[in-house]
Amino acid sequence: MEEQEDLALSGKVSKETIDFLTRQITQVENFIQDKVKVKDQYKYLQTIYGVGKILSLTIMLETGPVERFIKVGNYTSYCRKVPTQWTSNNKTKGKGNKKNGNKYLAWAFSEAAELARRYENPARAYYNKKLAKTNFMVAHTALAHKLARAAY
Repeated sequence: MEEQEDLALSGKVSKETIDFLTRQITQVENFIQDKVKVKDQYKYLQTIYGVGKILSLTIMLETGPVERFIKVGNYTSYCRKVPTQWTSNNKTKGKGNKKNGNKYLAWAFSEAAELARRYENPARAYYNKKLAKTNFMVAHTALAHKLARAAY
C-alpha cells in the first residue's frame, strides 16, 4: 500500500479510528461494570456460548428475578424466542403477539447466537444441522432459543 498514498492514508485513518473507538467502548464497559451490582447469576451467564461481560449484564438486568418464570417456556417466550401463532382447525387466525416480551432480551440472545455460531464449534455444528433442513433465519432463531433455555 506504500505505493498508493491514498490507500495507505485511508488504511491508517481507519486503523486509528478503530483503535480510538475500541478504547472508548472499553471505557464505557468498565464504567458500567463498576456501577452495576452483579448477582451470582452473572458468572453463570458468562459460561453460555456467545455471552460475554456486557451481554451477561444485559440478560441479568433485563431478566430480573428468574423465579418469576414458572417454566423455561415462559422465559423463552418472554425473550421473544418462540413462534407466535393463532390457529384454529389448522387455519391461521391472525399474527399472534409478536411484540410481547422483552425486546432487549431478544436482541441479547440474537447477538449471543451470532457470536456462538462464529466462535464455538458445538454451536456452529447445531446451527449447520438446522441450516441443512431450513433457511438461515430459522437456524439462527433456533440457536438463540437454545441459548435462552440455557440461560434459564
